Amino acid sequence: MTTNGLYLVILSAVLTVTANILLRIGVVRAGGLGGNADELLNSLLRLVSQPLFDIGFILYGLASLVWFRVISTEPLNIAYPLLVSMTFVLVTLGATVVFKESMTFRHFVGLAVVLTGIVLIGGK
Repeated sequence: MTTNGLYLVILSAVLTVTANILLRIGVVRAGGLGGNADELLNSLLRLVSQPLFDIGFILYGLASLVWFRVISTEPLNIAYPLLVSMTFVLVTLGATVVFKESMTFRHFVGLAVVLTGIVLIGGK
């Protein structure tokens, strides 16, 4: 993987993580997503009226565009595990910081294993 490709994978991961956090905030502020067909339209209208949800949605789109660049130039068998691993770690840490979700010792060990995998896959 090229250095530029690695930077783009990191950018895609950061955009994806930020998008997920903003989308969750927007969904919570909108009162969630309705469970039945009658509530679905109203739920969707509430969602799109949440600015943080909208920003998250746009960031997800930008992350996709960056990712399309990555998969057009870099080996998928390296880039994809890196993206997924980084996103997994960063979303977990973001949820812990932003939403005050608990992180047990077991979570910590799991993240350490994933980080080790990132180093093994991404290293030269």
